[in-house]
This record gives sequence, structure tokens and C-alpha cells, in this order.
Amino acid sequence: MKTLIFTATYNEHSNIEKFINKVFSLNCKLDLLIIDDNSPDKTFEKIINLKKKFKKLKLIVRKKKEGLDTAHKLAYSFAKKKRYDVLITMDADLSHDPKEIPNFLSKIKNNDFVIGSRYMKRGKNKMKIFRLFLSKIENIIIKFSLKSSLDEFTTSYRAFNLKKLKKFHLKFVKAQGYSFFMETIFLLTVNNYKLSQIPITFSDRKKGASKIPRFELFRTLYNVILISLNLKKYWSK
Repeated sequence: MKTLIFTATYNEHSNIEKFINKVFSLNCKLDLLIIDDNSPDKTFEKIINLKKKFKKLKLIVRKKKEGLDTAHKLAYSFAKKKRYDVLITMDADLSHDPKEIPNFLSKIKNNDFVIGSRYMKRGKNKMKIFRLFLSKIENIIIKFSLKSSLDEFTTSYRAFNLKKLKKFHLKFVKAQGYSFFMETIFLLTVNNYKLSQIPITFSDRKKGASKIPRFELFRTLYNVILISLNLKKYWSK
């Protein structure tokens, strides 16, 4: 399967080289796309230098900080246009372990979408207590609302089978910020795509600052509750 790994960066200078090395150390045929929002710490300059070593490393630098959701939409469009079979999205701060990529590739063969779950059996979540508490509440509410067999809905570590998702596109997702990841699964679910999950280990970043403002966590929780209370009205907007 022709596979594209995608991550978005903003001030990840201290993590990006290790991340790239880990991805390309895998015994897998894949390309890596990084979309950088003109990081003030010059993350993109380090990536440009690494492109000399890794020929399958691709970089898009945007002029300003445009947000995580728009970066994912751009990556999805890129993958479709370049006729990739599979798109795997993940974080660049090493909270997602690239060693788990082969597990996604194995699982996605017979599914339309696969999410990495911190909350299913054998999944691990090493987040700080405050974030862990809110994350658990969000995921429980979504699971109950969708009557889903999934245990995880909000992490960005996920795989899309583009050969099977011919009529689906992330441009249909309306939410911004981290609510974007939640709404993507709502859309896939209501359109009856085949969704599955694999256990992952999530670890808080060791270097650099988190890009998630505290208010964003509460906004995501608010959106979860809003959508869950009135799904039909939400989708008709």
C-alpha cells in the first residue's frame, strides 16, 4: 500500500529530528509529509536540512499559523491528489510512538478508518491528571452518544483507507481546533463507514511547550456535549 504519514508542526525544533529518524527507521515503504506553520523557532529549517538525507520527506511551509484542523485538511487533499492508498496522521512531539505505525498498516487493510486508542484494553495513557480527566469524560460522552464500539474518539493518531473513502473528505468537517478530530469520527459514523481501533501508548511531550491552551480543552468538552444532545440539528447546519 502506498502510504503517507502526516504531521503538523509549530515550534517543534527540539522534537522534529528525533521524530523523523524514528519514522524512517521503520521497515516500511512510506512517505512523510510535514506541514509547518512558519515556526518562529525555525523548525522548518531543520526539516529542510533533513530532506537531504531522507528523499521521501516532504515539506509544506505555510506563511502563518493557520491551525491544526486546516493542516489536516490540506494533508488529506495532498494524499488524495497524489493517489496514496493510506494516510496516517500523528503528532510530531513524540506523544505518539512511530513504532506503532506497522500496527495501523495491518489493521487498515480491512477497515475504512482506524484510530489509536488509549482507552481500550492494552492501551495506555500517560497524560497529566487534569487533561486525562477531561479526555476521559469527552470520550465516554461520545461513545454513549454514538453507541459506538470504539473507546477513543479524540486522538489524532489515526489511519484513513483512501481507497475505500472515495466519497469522504475532511473538508466536510466543520469544527475547528481539537473538536475537529471528534467531529471527523461523527461524520464517518453517520455515513456508515467501517471503523476500528488498535491500542496505543500516549505519553506527554518531554520537550517543547504544548500547543493546547486550557480553554481549548473546555471548548472541546462543550462541543462534545452540544453535539451529543442534538446530533440531527448539528448535522443539518
